[in-house]
Amino acid sequence: QLQASGGGLVQAGGSLRLSCTASGRTFNSMGWFRQAPGKEREFVVGVRWHGGTTAYGDSLKGRFTISRDITKNTMYLQMNNLKPEDTAVYYCAATSSSLIFSSLGVPSSYDYWGQGTQVTVSS
Repeated sequence: QLQASGGGLVQAGGSLRLSCTASGRTFNSMGWFRQAPGKEREFVVGVRWHGGTTAYGDSLKGRFTISRDITKNTMYLQMNNLKPEDTAVYYCAATSSSLIFSSLGVPSSYDYWGQGTQVTVSS
């Protein structure tokens, strides 16, 4: 039900925009996580659309921005000033629940996951 896209290879300092399209339903809370090789899944950003409550992973606020196009039922992750340590597979996640701030960064809060899209940042 979630289709992530937009990953690719970019040089350090560059930008990418990831997309996550939901099919069949809308979700009240959505987020992005990432996982680098040999590391645990890391929280990137999460949002409860009603009210706009947004949480960001450590040190990502200011470089990463979450948004959506309601007409396309699509969520976006704009990533600017990318660094080699941002290299990972990025996953979008969603739930019908209206998550509170403290739950936005918890993977088990989400019921649906996209297949992941690879982001590689070269130095």
